[in-house]
Amino acid sequence: MVVVGTWNLENLYRAGGESGPRDEAAYEAKLKALAGTITQIGPDVLGVQEVGEPEALLDLVGLLEGEWHVELSQHPDARGIRVGFISRLPLTVLHDVTTFPRPLQAVQSTDGGGTVNNTSRGVLAVQAGADLVVVAAHLKSKLLSFPGGRFSPRDEGERARVGAYALMRRTAEAVTLRGLADQILAGEGTSRSLVVLGDLNDEPEAATTQILLGPPGSEIGTPGERVPDRGDAWRLWNLAPRIPEAERFSRVYHGRRELIDHILISRALLGKVQAVRSIIDHGLPSVGDLPSARRDTPDSDHAPITVTLSL
Repeated sequence: MVVVGTWNLENLYRAGGESGPRDEAAYEAKLKALAGTITQIGPDVLGVQEVGEPEALLDLVGLLEGEWHVELSQHPDARGIRVGFISRLPLTVLHDVTTFPRPLQAVQSTDGGGTVNNTSRGVLAVQAGADLVVVAAHLKSKLLSFPGGRFSPRDEGERARVGAYALMRRTAEAVTLRGLADQILAGEGTSRSLVVLGDLNDEPEAATTQILLGPPGSEIGTPGERVPDRGDAWRLWNLAPRIPEAERFSRVYHGRRELIDHILISRALLGKVQAVRSIIDHGLPSVGDLPSARRDTPDSDHAPITVTLSL
């Protein structure tokens, strides 16, 4: 059995600076809480998001028992956060992608007409062990930031425009992630073991999340789920419906539970899924739109999602 998971570590920075805990005591409390959760879920491969400093991730791994391998994307966002992996299995980096795939064009990002043609953070693909390929991503957030570092708009027109810019970028990022999955699968999804995971910043039925599925049909819970067809060569299955209903969320936003962290798999793995879980024994806090509010809070505002595979 191999356990593969995804977890947003929520601003993993060392103490001090503008984004990390204010003092060493708060930093050590955060590391201890994160390490306790990782030990509880027992992953063999864990995709991680919001790693602000590589050294902080190494501090975290140093608290875990056994030997761990670490790989991080070389493409952080403007705040320095990036995706990566910690793994009990040996890791080999295959791809670290940022550029939107052609012929997709750059998308508008500012009122002044500025555009971007790259993902917010690098999308990292690794081979774990002999033949398992795992891709980690962190798509553009729905939490909006406005010019001048503001977290609230001047008016509702500005809120709508900035929301549109974020949505356009998240959509382009989903296309980029889907393109990388296509490259890895190469039409061999029935035999190639691929896991795509991460903080997709939207729920299972959102258009950006649906882009990742590939050819339509055969979703989990439909009559075609286990009926082979031509789409299986490229299709990905979102494991969200396999999460027990009481656990089917990974964040609480303004008091509402939402599932924004996901694990998708290729056809080769569909029959090997033993369990899918989202567990935080101590519960999750309800978060708002001001990231600094949780600066000194231990643990994370996301729940880890895991899948147990019989490989």
